[in-house]
Amino acid sequence: MGGGALQLAGLAAALGGWAGALAAAALPQWRQSSYAGDAIITAVGLYEGLWMSCAAQSTGQLQCRLHDSLLALDAHVQTSRALMVLSLLLGFFGVILSVVGMKCTKVGEDDPVTKGRVAVAGGVLFILSGLCTLAAVSSYAARVTHEFFNPSTPVNARYEFGSALFVGWAAAGLAGLGGSLLCCSCPAGPRRPPQRCRRSQPSTARESSFVSNQRAAEPRGPPVAP
Repeated sequence: MGGGALQLAGLAAALGGWAGALAAAALPQWRQSSYAGDAIITAVGLYEGLWMSCAAQSTGQLQCRLHDSLLALDAHVQTSRALMVLSLLLGFFGVILSVVGMKCTKVGEDDPVTKGRVAVAGGVLFILSGLCTLAAVSSYAARVTHEFFNPSTPVNARYEFGSALFVGWAAAGLAGLGGSLLCCSCPAGPRRPPQRCRRSQPSTARESSFVSNQRAAEPRGPPVAP
């Protein structure tokens, strides 16, 4: 696969990962009410996300309410919020750098080496964006798992993984894959021709030339009359 095709594939995968991270951050289904065990199945399903909590009724009606206060949220929710926002920002700047560094664009085409390095910088930002998404989703999933198996948690108040978590994991994988492909498309810099070492003259030749130079530099006196 050529460098241009590799860049296009990497940019497409990275854009899919960034769009998936945006969808995961906006979805309210980060965790949903569980009906496992002896839980009573009700006509209302509860969903909670980073920004709102929703209640879905059996009739198909969905009612959502934004979180009232930022300081009243749990620490893991605030951490996941910050990581997702950071992930989206890194992905946004990664899109800009990757588009500028693409071989098919006209920006900076006079310097292909620098242009390739800009594309690699965009790939690095995509990898960091994927890592932030992975950290946010995994930490939230670990919290849901801990609360689910905690004996002190009421059975009717337990939650399971929501669909947004799976979207976030897929987005992190796509962003990491796209960033890696962009990093692999960096062209090698121009190679300098090897410099040939000059052979040093033997010491005897240097000494003889030095003596001859000294003799030539000595002042000559007036000729002696016979």
